[in-house]
Amino acid sequence: MEFGLASMFPPILAIILAVITRQVFLSLFAGIFVGELLLKGWALFPAFNASLERVVSVFAEGWVTKTIMFSLLVGSIIALIQVSGGVEGFVDYLTEKNKIIKNKKAAQFLAFFIGIVVFIESSITILTSGTVARPLTDKFKVSREKLAYICDSTSAPVCSLIPLNAWGATLMGLIAVQISKGVITGNATSILIKSIPFNFYSIIAVLAVPFYILTGKDWGPMKAAEERVMKTGKLMRDGAMPVVNLEATEIPTKEGVKPNAKNMLLPLAVLIFMMPIGLYITGKGSIFNGSGSSSVFWAVLASLVFSAIYYRAQNIMKLNEFMEHVYTGIGSMMPVVIILICSIAIGNVIGDLGTGEYMANLVRGNIDGSYGPALIFVMGCIIAFSTGTSWGTFALMMPIGIQMAVAMDANLYVTVGAVISGAIMGDHCSPISDTTIISSMAAATDHIDHVKTQVPYALANAAVALVLYLVVGFIL
Repeated sequence: MEFGLASMFPPILAIILAVITRQVFLSLFAGIFVGELLLKGWALFPAFNASLERVVSVFAEGWVTKTIMFSLLVGSIIALIQVSGGVEGFVDYLTEKNKIIKNKKAAQFLAFFIGIVVFIESSITILTSGTVARPLTDKFKVSREKLAYICDSTSAPVCSLIPLNAWGATLMGLIAVQISKGVITGNATSILIKSIPFNFYSIIAVLAVPFYILTGKDWGPMKAAEERVMKTGKLMRDGAMPVVNLEATEIPTKEGVKPNAKNMLLPLAVLIFMMPIGLYITGKGSIFNGSGSSSVFWAVLASLVFSAIYYRAQNIMKLNEFMEHVYTGIGSMMPVVIILICSIAIGNVIGDLGTGEYMANLVRGNIDGSYGPALIFVMGCIIAFSTGTSWGTFALMMPIGIQMAVAMDANLYVTVGAVISGAIMGDHCSPISDTTIISSMAAATDHIDHVKTQVPYALANAAVALVLYLVVGFIL
């Protein structure tokens, strides 16, 4: 059954309610319920039961369960590196002992630098930059909204520009399908690499971060957030509801333990470096074929095991105390995990309704090839924003974009770049996107505040990217 325009109602409702009520979980569930109403022919009670089943069925997919467990256990790592004196020692090392981080700009650049260097997996990128930089950005009065923006802008955009990860593998696979079907000729890896200079949104998004850091020329809601923290010292607005329990982000160093930066850096190093190892193992010798969900799950488990041994060797804590902090960290992550579960569930509902396919089909028609890349970029933005998934948008738009490029005699590399850019832009500012939610978690800020402050910047970047696609479309 085709639902057409009605398939747009669930995501639109969820997004509008989230912005108005700031209750993300309830808004997502409302979207799930409306979607099930459509699927069940407006039968009220069957739709409600199906909504509950839809949430439960999320765990039937192995990658989802691993991602959720990863998110919970990351809370444990955050709690442990604080109680062990790792965070306090790291802040002291950079600010007092070596004077490396002397001001607000340097603190923000730390988050930016980590986001650029850790390009193996978007969730790892976000969590590492947020966890490491947050104590320093707090110290130098950077709003939590600004930190979330920096984390978000150096995750998916960087992963798509340096595709030595699961992102690259996915994109090459989608391109390879079109080659195997005879739609285009060539090598998938070569095509993806040649499209990178035309991934305009990602490039602009990454470059915009140091611009705002260096100039301080914030505007819109972000400017208000930055002025608030400078004038009042409030990292978040009054009434803000951070997706992470504050008990997990403000844990003092255990009494009698000497602060040591290694107690934070070494567990995080294990977390980061286990990711490519996991990709290599699950990919049977190729990181491009590895499982991202399995790899992040292995990485966080390895980090916890290392932490337990390392802290015990220093007599910081015994096993029982270690496990208490593990459980505390898990508990602190429950709000964000519930939101993640519902965001995945509404994504599945949207998939069953054919929302993405409906929107993607709107781009078909007799359109001049010069406008092709710009049109594909806009449609990718809308689909990703509505569905909350860049990877889902890649899967929908890559075959359509490539086939349109061939039919309209548009430049293939620009078209592929437009598909990737559109998917990332829409996902970048969608309140139902997992990376947007995780960015709010990493910065320990109110999710809707993160969305409201980031969207104007994302739209400005998108406007520049759109102009570039129009110009390049006519030149090439």
